[in-house]
Amino acid sequence: MPDPPAFSSETDADSALEVTAAEVLDGDQTAADKINAPPKTNLAVRLKQRAEMLREIRRFFDDRGFIEVQPPCLSRDCVVDAFLDPIEVEASQVGLVSEPDSPAKFYLQTSPESAMKRLLAEGAPSIYAITPVFRKGETGTRHNVEFSMLEWYEVGGDAASAIKLLGDLAVEVLQSPPYKTVTYREAFEKHLGFDPIETPIVDLHALVDELDTSLAESIGLDRDALLDVLLSERIEPFFANDAPTILTRYPLTQAALAKPCQDDPQCAERFELFYRGVELANGYDELLDADELKKRYEHNNRIRLAHGRPALAVETTLLRAMRQGLPECSGVALGIDRLLMLRVDAHSIEEVVPFPTTRA
Repeated sequence: MPDPPAFSSETDADSALEVTAAEVLDGDQTAADKINAPPKTNLAVRLKQRAEMLREIRRFFDDRGFIEVQPPCLSRDCVVDAFLDPIEVEASQVGLVSEPDSPAKFYLQTSPESAMKRLLAEGAPSIYAITPVFRKGETGTRHNVEFSMLEWYEVGGDAASAIKLLGDLAVEVLQSPPYKTVTYREAFEKHLGFDPIETPIVDLHALVDELDTSLAESIGLDRDALLDVLLSERIEPFFANDAPTILTRYPLTQAALAKPCQDDPQCAERFELFYRGVELANGYDELLDADELKKRYEHNNRIRLAHGRPALAVETTLLRAMRQGLPECSGVALGIDRLLMLRVDAHSIEEVVPFPTTRA
């Protein structure tokens, strides 16, 4: 994904860095850097901004009849994603080795999805959660190993109702113009002039090779990886505007946990929200077929092994819950910290997380 534009930070006079003229004249490079650095917003201001946004989000869902739940951060298994690495915790560190049915290890969750779907399978109504999640090795201006996620599930919902709910939330929280929707195929046809699903893979490879030869060589003929690069480098920059954009109907090969589209077997009911060039949310008309989920987990494990990552358990609590029966529902996961970054015009996630992992 391209780096975000350089946003201007809100400032507070008391937080401005003080540097003496003598320090600069003496050639103090650190002092000079301080002068050139953007002023930091007062901590109390940032804490208040975060609290206000969280209250707005809770009010948004409470007013629509959703119930807030608190899923566990630590669990015996996790969603099997091809590229997300959970943090493992040995059972001995948890102190449960002697307990019956204790697993050998636990996982800090990369998403509350498994626990929330287990609640739905047990009869919970529409629910939402605002919870810490953890992803190994993720750092940068938009990433932190621990971050806050908003996730919700609408019982009886589908892709259309989820997209509207997501768009309405984005407009309300960001105080933005009305949201827009565009299908994955429409975006590629408009900005690159071809159908991403039907175009020969060698043509996709050639386009990525024009951007980065070494990257194209490392990807090879992996269609979805090539499409990801083209989406990130050639299409997402067009989403860098003041209107939230929801990209819908991803290729079925990128369905993750979404259902296939009934009117187009080549696409899935998966969608993502972008704002000012930043990816904020990922959502699905949720897959209900447990056998299909197992196949997708096994496929993800093959990708993990091919990239030097360990395979993860496929027979999970989520798989058992889906066999028990998951109701028709839609689900969305949204990064709270990125949302706050955009709401207050912050440049880095460290500006809106009081204690990032690097100094937690």
